[in-house]
Amino acid sequence: MKNFRSKWSSIPFGFSFPLFAILALTATAFAGSGQLVVNPSTINFGNVSVGASQTQAVTLSNAGGSKLSITQASLSGADFALSGLSYPLTLSGGQSATCYVIFNPQSTTTYSGSVSIAFSTQSTGKGKNGPPSSSSSTTIVVSVSGAGVTSGQLTANPTSLIFGSVQLGNSQTLAGALTNSGVGSLTISGVSATASFTASGLSLPITLSAGQSVNFSVTFVPTSSGNVAGGMTIISNASNPNLNVPLSGTGITAGQLTASPASLSFGSVAVGNSTSLAQTITNSGGSGVTISQITPSGTGFSFGGISLPLTLAAAQSVTFNVSFAPQTGGSITGSLGISSTGSNPTLSVPLTGTGALAGQLTLTPASIDFGSVVVGTSQSQTGVLSAGSSAITVSSVGVSGSQFSVSGISLPVTITAGNSISFQVAYAPQTSGTASSSLTFVSNASNSPTVESLSGTATSPQHSVGLSWNTSTSSDVAGYNIYRGTVSGGPYTRINTALDTTPFSTDSTVQGGQTYYYVTTAVDSLGLESSYSNQVQAVVPSP
Repeated sequence: MKNFRSKWSSIPFGFSFPLFAILALTATAFAGSGQLVVNPSTINFGNVSVGASQTQAVTLSNAGGSKLSITQASLSGADFALSGLSYPLTLSGGQSATCYVIFNPQSTTTYSGSVSIAFSTQSTGKGKNGPPSSSSSTTIVVSVSGAGVTSGQLTANPTSLIFGSVQLGNSQTLAGALTNSGVGSLTISGVSATASFTASGLSLPITLSAGQSVNFSVTFVPTSSGNVAGGMTIISNASNPNLNVPLSGTGITAGQLTASPASLSFGSVAVGNSTSLAQTITNSGGSGVTISQITPSGTGFSFGGISLPLTLAAAQSVTFNVSFAPQTGGSITGSLGISSTGSNPTLSVPLTGTGALAGQLTLTPASIDFGSVVVGTSQSQTGVLSAGSSAITVSSVGVSGSQFSVSGISLPVTITAGNSISFQVAYAPQTSGTASSSLTFVSNASNSPTVESLSGTATSPQHSVGLSWNTSTSSDVAGYNIYRGTVSGGPYTRINTALDTTPFSTDSTVQGGQTYYYVTTAVDSLGLESSYSNQVQAVVPSP
């Protein structure tokens, strides 16, 4: 030690390179036999999130053979703190003590500081002729550094989860990811989700360094129909300590088929005929339903107008026809079985109908002869339709020939068993001659169509021209002849077969719509005939 002191004593007074600077580099000081070792020799906290706190332990050891006493420790630099030491602290040779340096940055910047530890050692003299006992104080300095960084920032991808429509009793799961988009690390400590939603896939607590991600899942199990809105909350020490991920979904009821009408009654249908009714099927549930098969049961029942398989969305309907065509008489029952993916996988629609044996339709009279009817006039006659042992429905009537017509009956009409209805048939000829026609009734009777024959003769109207003239002044006139022509001035033709002895006559052989010209002559007892009288014109109306 003598050489040690003499070495430093040669340094000029006022030299600015202090002893503790050398100690800061080696973190070891020698003072007599006592030797203080600080571990670590420097403290670097690295990056610490602003507002967070990080602690490092520092071990103080006496590596010498005699005691040393730590009298004071101080720390410089903002946002650093020192704890764990009580003064004075005496360490025997080989003994250690621990203190703590705490870094709690409050801003995003680089921090530096130092811990100065003052201690003293004491050397013991070797006797009367040896060196005397002495003590010395020394300070060792440990540098401290760190950086305040922005706290971790937690983001979710996607930012919200939309589950859409989920049928009650079923579930839907969606995946997402949580990412630390900040600079510093963060720790997720808790996850919770609102009712009907369940979060999974995270083993907590979990620490994410900057840029690191972790996957998660959320399951939606609706318990009632309707819209459900909620959220998943992620609790962490990030700058956004309560991250909320909105969750939404809709609970829907299972698809269910309903029938309108709930049953089909076809009533009475004649054997060999067919009738159809409309059947509507509606999806009254909240999810789609696929109709895979429709099966009719019961003799004579069938369906048409629908193509399978058919999918109905919620509230959607389909309408098709169901037919009943009985082959035998009597009451017939059946059903329409509708198979689907609905909550009622087999919907049954009851079917009923009665097969009616066809009755006979009687037409009276079997034929109608109108006789002679003058052209331009009309004549009517009455016909009767009668039902036999069962009701008969008359659906249509047809008449051939434009000169005949039917009235007094409104179709379709049902004639109950044993009853009758009447109608009118008219004959209105427009030209002369013989006419024939038929009246055809179509019904559900066994003898349909039922036909009635019609006939008549059209005659021209019976016109006549009355003639009169002045008598001759001759004394021996035996009578008169009458002549007729169709052209003024003749030629004329005699129309009387014998002499008219009076100045009066009637021409009953004229035709309607014609013009005639008349003259007369006088004849004496010897048969001598006079010349023509003056001409007269007669116009016969039409018809």
